[in-house]
Amino acid sequence: MVKKKRVRLIAEMARKIRAYRELKAQPRESEKYALDYQTMKRPHTGKTLPVLAWEDVGRESRLFTLLSGLRLFGVGRIFTRKSWLADHPEPSYWQITKVKVDYVAENMDHGKAWGILTYKGKQESEVKEVEKSIYHDWRLVPKHEEENFKKYEPLPEPPVRYVSYPPLLRAMILAQGGGSARGEEPTLPLKRDVLLSKDYFSSQEEERQRQEGTPV
Repeated sequence: MVKKKRVRLIAEMARKIRAYRELKAQPRESEKYALDYQTMKRPHTGKTLPVLAWEDVGRESRLFTLLSGLRLFGVGRIFTRKSWLADHPEPSYWQITKVKVDYVAENMDHGKAWGILTYKGKQESEVKEVEKSIYHDWRLVPKHEEENFKKYEPLPEPPVRYVSYPPLLRAMILAQGGGSARGEEPTLPLKRDVLLSKDYFSSQEEERQRQEGTPV
């Protein structure tokens, strides 16, 4: 008979207690990302913020600094970033759907938030956690400007003019040195600018014979 494994209840309880103490010993986000605005250093790590970020730190706000002053912590509201507004004209924003606040933090300006991301006018279908919420470049879109901010007519995509060769034909072209010197893939144009006539094929054959020569 197989001997039953003895359950060590005390050892299992001790393991859970050690794991709980290790979890409690870890710094909270409010401690980890705290910032001394006089020296621009984080007291927990002693690291100094990049000099290029000092201007934004003095003028802009973090995401939870804005959320903590709104009703229901900003659920349903739209937030964008200064860098997105400067980099591209398409609307990019987060629509907040869920907020988990760290109530131990001073002013309750730390925690985690989830929402739906719209980046460069393309909205994602799944809800995910908001990234880089501790950055100092978040902005709240006023309610009366939300509709105009979300309006965007995407430009039509350019038509496809070239396609890849079939695998066997591509291999033959590359073996004959048909690829470009920079290693670009050979492509087949979908629209020809020449008229496929008898004279065209004759000129192509004469050009091929001129390059390869005639058999002796």
